[in-house]
Amino acid sequence: MKSGFEIIDHTADVAIAAYGADLKEAFANAACGLFSIITNIDEVREATRRDVEVNADDKKDLLVSWLNELIYIYEVERLLFKRFDIADLGETKLKAYCYGEAIDPKRHEIRGEIKAATYHMLKIEEGDSVRVQVLFDI
Repeated sequence: MKSGFEIIDHTADVAIAAYGADLKEAFANAACGLFSIITNIDEVREATRRDVEVNADDKKDLLVSWLNELIYIYEVERLLFKRFDIADLGETKLKAYCYGEAIDPKRHEIRGEIKAATYHMLKIEEGDSVRVQVLFDI
C-alpha cells in the first residue's frame, strides 16, 4: 500500500493523490499534499494548534470543504500546517487538529498560491486502503 501523497501533473492546475490505511489518514495526507504545494512543510514548526470543523453533504463534498477551509485559514491567518490529526470523520462531518505556525518569510519559501480545491477529477476510492484525488485551482 502506498502512503502519503503524490503530485499529479495536470496542464493548467495541480492535482494530488493521497493515500491512507483509512479515510482519516487519506484526508490528513491530502492536507499535507496541499501544504507541500505551497511550501516545504519540513521547514514548518508545530508551534500552534488550530481546531477545524467542517460539515458537508457527503464524503466528496467533505474532502473539498476540508481542503478549502485550510486554504482559507492559510490565506486569512497566514498559517502553514504540517501535521493533521483527524479526530472525527463521518459521512458529513470532520473534526481535526492542525499543527503548524505563522508564515516566516525568512524560513518559508512560498512556492505558489492555491485558489481552491475543486470537484474536477475528484475521487475517493475505498477498499483495503483509501486513495483520494483532488485538483486544485491555482
